[in-house]
Amino acid sequence: MCICVNCHYVDRCITYNAVETQHEQPHLTETPNFEPNEPSINVNIRPKEDYIEMEWDVVGCLSFKRETGKWSKLRPGELVPT
Repeated sequence: MCICVNCHYVDRCITYNAVETQHEQPHLTETPNFEPNEPSINVNIRPKEDYIEMEWDVVGCLSFKRETGKWSKLRPGELVPT
């Protein structure tokens, strides 16, 4: 799971915005202005019958500041991305 869902900066983060783009998900903001320090992204590639599924997860970041449930506070009632 992407650590960003519990990060204080998720709604301002340039890296999380890029992950949203890769997953074709609506952005928390169209104008992110926070550049995280050394984010680490795992990309899982799963071949399917007629396409390739790719999952992008931020798994480490020196700028990570825990704020449990931050993503859920911004999108109440929506399923947390996994």
